[in-house]
Amino acid sequence: MSDRVREYISFKGRVQGVGFRYRLSHLAGRYGLTGWVRNEYDGTVSAEMQGRPEEIEVLLAELYKDRYIRVDEMSRERIPELSDEHGFHVDY
Repeated sequence: MSDRVREYISFKGRVQGVGFRYRLSHLAGRYGLTGWVRNEYDGTVSAEMQGRPEEIEVLLAELYKDRYIRVDEMSRERIPELSDEHGFHVDY
């Protein structure tokens, strides 16, 4: 059994135009997470992150500390892991 999980996360708040995707991507690299992040047309940001659960939690806590980002609402869903994914990227 893997000690890794994959989550689909949607962020609402001041999350577009404030460096949110860059910050999340940078933190994902720091914590060894794989996945992607992208802006959505409705003003939210979506991401899929895969890694150890405690590293995902630390990444999310770091986002809340950022002075330009404001997450008002976040929804999370566990989804199946991807075995062939390497790295984290920003989708455009």
